[in-house]
Amino acid sequence: MGKKLYIKTYGCQMNIYDSSRMADVLAPLGFEPTDRPDGADMVILNTCHIREKAEDKLFSDLGRLKPLKSARVDEGADMIVAVAGCVAQAEGAEIIRRAPYVDIVLGPQTYHRLPEMVARAARAAGPNRHILDTDFPAEAKFDFLPDAAAAPGVAAFLSVQEGCDKFCTFCVVPYTRGAEYSRPAASVLAEAKRLVAAGARELTLLGQNVNAYHGAAPDGGNWGLARLVQELADIPDLLRIRYTTSHPRDVDEALIRAHGEIDKLMPYLHLPVQSGSDRILAEMNRNHTAADYLRLIERFRSARPDLAFSSDFIVGFPGETDQDFQATLDLVKTVGYGSAFSFRYSPRPGTPAAAMGQQVEESVAHERLLALQDLIETQQRRFNGEMIGRVLPVLLEKPGRHPGQLIGRSPYLQGVHLTADPKLIGTIQPARILDASLNSLAGRLISDDQDVAA
Repeated sequence: MGKKLYIKTYGCQMNIYDSSRMADVLAPLGFEPTDRPDGADMVILNTCHIREKAEDKLFSDLGRLKPLKSARVDEGADMIVAVAGCVAQAEGAEIIRRAPYVDIVLGPQTYHRLPEMVARAARAAGPNRHILDTDFPAEAKFDFLPDAAAAPGVAAFLSVQEGCDKFCTFCVVPYTRGAEYSRPAASVLAEAKRLVAAGARELTLLGQNVNAYHGAAPDGGNWGLARLVQELADIPDLLRIRYTTSHPRDVDEALIRAHGEIDKLMPYLHLPVQSGSDRILAEMNRNHTAADYLRLIERFRSARPDLAFSSDFIVGFPGETDQDFQATLDLVKTVGYGSAFSFRYSPRPGTPAAAMGQQVEESVAHERLLALQDLIETQQRRFNGEMIGRVLPVLLEKPGRHPGQLIGRSPYLQGVHLTADPKLIGTIQPARILDASLNSLAGRLISDDQDVAA
């Protein structure tokens, strides 16, 4: 009987990918995934440092694991508790100090060494078998990962780039993920082909700055993201390609052209701006202005007029005035987003912004966040509402909650609920959109009846 492995993933899509790869590296040791921590032989909490109160959420979950681990010990069994990801990288020693029942703490760049860590933990069974590995190894972890062990589903993530050299003053990623690294193109293409052979029909390319990709080419030199997408588009059974997250500084002309020339590249781009105020953008060390960003939006729309955008925003950054915040609202109104993520600034220890003066009062930041979210929600409802009556190609992904219902995705990443034969999962079907809400669409498949006009 296999050993049970429970992984809880916090935060970003990169972490989702990392969690699946940790399961892959542990599979040869006999670990099989389970959806419950109680009774598990190993529990991994794969953490994210970006969201507010990340450490509090981690220690709260660790507190709930403590009695589960004690119960396993009382039964004469064992439970290895590991903390991975960006909080582990930043707070490794503190995690062990506050939660000494944690056995393994590992950073995002070392999970390819998990089998060795687990073996060491098993040999050192007892209350003080702490293993801390938060190095930035010279070797790339992707060179040591096995092929993916599990079928990915219709939509899958594929990590192509990691790390960040931008050093935005609010962000911990350069300290927790390290310098920018791009996987060799041949490695990416090989993994993509394996995922497609296992049933994936849509791939989302991941990176902290994914459009900074500059992977070694099979024939020498380097490929940028546009060339990589072009090569991926030649995989016959791959139907759709997406990528996230982009930085405005790394947009090049080739990538803009790709959106107009490659049909498999979806018309939905996540391009974070963070603020509409040039003064705040400078304080954030973004190295672009609001006007620079708006020019990029126009260039993308010139290449592909139906392209829709999402973004990230931080409100209440140190020193942000009412005028600065109004500039953000003005930028949002100018762009007109399909969706966006917005957050109230919260200091991250060790980042330059955490030591800045003029920290914005929490109540003021909260009011600004509500105002921004109200504007974004209005735009998102309008964008979704504009789909009503249109026929969209929907990639059917999985069964819904109701009998006969399937859930798919539009080209704009909207969830689409409709009635269809489960045999159609993994195919793209035209569907007329009948209704829209804030977060999803409802549709009906186009059949051989009178409802065929787009």
